[in-house]
Amino acid sequence: MARIAGVDLPRRKRIEVGLTYIYGIGPSISRKILNKLNIDINASTDDLSESEINEIRKVITNEYKVEGELRTEVSMNIKRLMDLGSYRGLRHRKSLPVRGQRTSTNARTRKGPRRTAVKKKGGVTKK
Repeated sequence: MARIAGVDLPRRKRIEVGLTYIYGIGPSISRKILNKLNIDINASTDDLSESEINEIRKVITNEYKVEGELRTEVSMNIKRLMDLGSYRGLRHRKSLPVRGQRTSTNARTRKGPRRTAVKKKGGVTKK
């Protein structure tokens, strides 16, 4: 089983798809890496030799930020926005959509489940 950047690549999948399991590598970057190394895009992850896996590992570590390093950079960028008190930072702090989406309806993924208001019974009684 191939292990790159701390991630076990899935067996019996095309290498182009397998590389996308690494955080920070999508389909286009995966294709770029494989074209650069002249590795067949349709080759299975199991079919790769150890030398080809090492070449892929070298390219990824030298040229791209992936996994932990990328996650920390993204979280530091968000923290910076929050510390500055920018509009985007405030939206992150309140866990609301950041990029101008509507919130009167939708936005449930970001806002979480609905919290319904509870009405109290009773009130002022007349005699």
